[in-house]
Order: sequence, then structure tokens, then C-alpha cells
Amino acid sequence: MTVDITTKKRVIIVGAGAAGMSCAHQLAYHPDRFDVTLVESSDYCGGQAFSIPINEETHGAAWLNQGVQGGSHIFHHTVKMFEQQGHAVVPIQLHVSFGKEQGFWTNVFPTQLVERHRNEIKRFYWALRIVRNLKIVFAIIPVKVFLGIFWFSREFTDFMVLPTLALFLGTGNATPDVPTIVLERLFNSSTYGMWYPADPLSLVSNLPSMIVFPKFTSFYTTWQHDLESRGVNIRLSTEVTAITQRSAISQGGITVSLRKRTPQPKNHDTVGNDQDSSQIMETYDELVFAVLPDTAKALLGKKARWVERAVLGSAKFSDDITVTHWDSDYMDKWYTNRFDAAQAVSTLHGRDESQRISIAEKDFTPMYYIKQTPMDSRKLEMAFDCNNYQAQFPKDIPFNRHVFQTIFLNKQDEATWSRKEINPEKVIREDWWHQLCHSWTHYILVVPWIWILNSVRSKHITFAGSWTVLNAHEVAVMSGMAAAYSLGGSYPKEFEDDAFALLCFRCYLLLTHGKWYRKGANRGSGKEKDH
Repeated sequence: MTVDITTKKRVIIVGAGAAGMSCAHQLAYHPDRFDVTLVESSDYCGGQAFSIPINEETHGAAWLNQGVQGGSHIFHHTVKMFEQQGHAVVPIQLHVSFGKEQGFWTNVFPTQLVERHRNEIKRFYWALRIVRNLKIVFAIIPVKVFLGIFWFSREFTDFMVLPTLALFLGTGNATPDVPTIVLERLFNSSTYGMWYPADPLSLVSNLPSMIVFPKFTSFYTTWQHDLESRGVNIRLSTEVTAITQRSAISQGGITVSLRKRTPQPKNHDTVGNDQDSSQIMETYDELVFAVLPDTAKALLGKKARWVERAVLGSAKFSDDITVTHWDSDYMDKWYTNRFDAAQAVSTLHGRDESQRISIAEKDFTPMYYIKQTPMDSRKLEMAFDCNNYQAQFPKDIPFNRHVFQTIFLNKQDEATWSRKEINPEKVIREDWWHQLCHSWTHYILVVPWIWILNSVRSKHITFAGSWTVLNAHEVAVMSGMAAAYSLGGSYPKEFEDDAFALLCFRCYLLLTHGKWYRKGANRGSGKEKDH
């Protein structure tokens, strides 16, 4: 790729979440090449990742991360970005609690549910090996089809297998439609597998190494100020309402319509407000969409190419609500929050489990929960014990003062929700989310074609965001860096020295931009090779 550094490109980035901020971050290293404007409709940077105030006297901490809790230890780009801004992640070992009473199991100690399905667990372990050898076939087959092919029971499927996948992706009620290869990787990949190695006796017996993120509001505010000090024009409470012109730079470039937004309390979304605000037109040479695909499609309107309408329009979403509360009675009714001796088993197929039982008796601290709804066991509810999960909380806070986040999934399934059972007096706040569904169609109709949208850039628009592959903070960060690279920015040398980070970026760039990254490209030397 030959980068023209004689002309300074005017770039507008729409969306100041992880993807948009990362893109601006990389372009800001080249003030002689780029004039960068970052536009965000909310009044803060960070997108779905932000912090909220809570009562420190009651709960033990003055703030709580909202939207995004933590991630995997393999999130090298994310961790480095935190470090660059003077913030650090905290490593933890994840404890999960799935179901209650006869339907309860965990990764910390074996239970009667695990013992009851011991033969299916063995068969599942064997079935995963078949999937591993037939990756191409199972890359598109939904999990529900795979589990049906091998005749796994409804209880084993709904109470054991689906929760292990829903936890990783946050897919909720769309979990049965996730491609089987994702499930296989979770158990068999030594790098990406949350549940690696798969346990042929208890399905899951490891404590995944995770990281808890620092205070998001502080981090993103620090990052915002850093970008502004490096020349990035960040305009909050400003919404792009339409793309009114899309042509080559010589013919006028890209014209966008913008309007100011009124900041909303508690970082709530501003969509639908300020419809009567006056609008202004601005012209740029390049535009990066760091927003959800349905938002990008709507903004493009009639200016979208047919391939963009087809790809962006194929992404599926659900509308979920997170209730942040401290109703411990609700949690006790629906979840297993403490070691349950009545459900624990001391041996599995002759294997002594007394050591795991002993550890759990002293230290079973569930961080992540999933329960099946009584109306339909395939419909899930998810929850966090934030005091157990987030690092700012002291460990001696009584359970009845813990802060929980309960996620009710897919408004279309609202009839299955138990949301009204949460004591309104103990609700701290509620947030609606427009969440991507990682169905098998996403990996047939969306992901394989994004490289066409990004590589055929005659119309000067680039797409970024975690939706391009997988809903994770790390993917969002890489997507922004890849968008910057495609415009002529460079990939940081410190990441080139991290073999795993470099491999991940190369694979992401190849998948979503059709290009292979060569070290040093766009830093004044080096070339890239087109796919």
C-alpha cells in the first residue's frame, strides 16, 4: 500500500466507543497526514462502557462499571491501551453459578446435575473431537442442530451446554443459533478457550483467568483528554443524522448532516431527542463508522451501495434491559449464591473430588450467574454479583448489601421475565441495550463480506466495531486500529513486539479488510500485501 502523505485527509469518525477511540488514537500519531474529528451523540466517551455512582456506605464502593465488566487475559490490545493511559486491569479467577437446586452446577465443584449427566458429558467430549476434525462443516451449523444430531437431552442442552456459551458471548436467548465451531473453540482451544481443557467427567472444572477493567469513566475521560491534546477534535452531544453526499474527494467528498444533542441524565441514550434542533452540513475526505451496522445503514440511507445494504442489513439484534439493584432476596430465590452441600458430590466416576469440595466450602464466590426461565428453559436470564466480580469492592461486605446486575434478555420474550419481582426500592438504575445476536447467519451473511465493504473503498467509508466479528472490547479496539491502518495510519511498534497481539491483528485485518499486515507498514517504510 502506498500512502500519500502530501495531502492532509479530513477524517470524521462516528462513535466514541472503543472502536472509534482506537481509530482516532492511531490516526493522531500522524498529525501531518490526518485532521481527525470524532463525533459522539452521547455526552461522554466510551459507548456501552461507563461507570455509575453508588452508595459507598451501603455497598462498599463509590462507583460501579456498567455495560462491560471485564474480559479475557488474552485481550492484549485492550490491556495495553489501559496501561498507556495510566490504568491497570485486575486479574481474577472466574466463579460461575448456573441454575438452582436440582438444576444447579458450577465450575468450582461438582454437583448432582453433573453426576446425573455423566454419560452425556463423556459423549459431549467425544462429539467435540468430531467437530474439531470437521471445522469447515460445523463452522456454519447452529449449536442447537449439533446437539440434536448427537441426541443430547433437553436438560443437558439447556442447563449445561448453552450457559457455557451464553456466558462467553453474552448471546442470551440467541445462544442456540451460535455456530458450533465457537462452542468447540471454547472447550478445545488452548488460547481462546474459556473452558479449556474440557473435562470429560464434569464438563467444566477450570477457573478461567479473567481480567476486571478499571473505572471506565476515568479511563475514557483520560483517553479523551489525551486525544484532544494530540489534535483530535472530539465533539460530544453531537449526532450525525445523515450522509447527504458521497463522492470522490475531487468531486466534493463526503458531506454529513449534524445536530447538537441535549445531554441526558445518568448516561442514558439520546436517540429520538432533539428532533427539532438545527442541523449543519460538513464535508470530509474519509468517514469511519464506529457504530452498530443498523445505525450505519440508516445513516447511509440512499447513499448506501447494494452490498452495504445487504451486509449491514443482515445483522440481527435483541433489545435487553439490565437492572442494577441490591435485592438479595431476589437473588436467593432464583440463584445459588453460596456453597450448597446438598447438591455437592464427592466423587465422579471414581475420581476423588474432595479437594474441590473443600475449596468451595471456604471460597465459593459466584461472579456470573445464569438461570433458565420457568416458562421456557431455553430462555435465559443472566446476572452479575458485582461485589464479587469488580475489584473496587472490599470482600467483607454482607451479601444483603451486594450490588447485582440482572439482565433480562430480548424484549420479545418479556413474558418469561421475572423483572417485576425485584424490589423497586432496591433498584439503582435500569439500562436498555441494543445487543448483537451472534447467530449462525451472522457468520454467513455478515462477517465473511465485511472485507468487501472495507477493501473496495472507492466511496471513502470504512466500518469498525466489535460487530464485525465478535462482541468483545478487544475486537472493538482492533477494529478501530485496523480502520486507521486502512486509511494510512500505522500499527504501534510495541504491539509488533507482542507476538500474540500481532497475530490477532493480522488475522483481524485479513478477515475484515482483505489485507495482510507487514511490520513497519505506513510508518514511512514497508508494504502490505492485498488478499
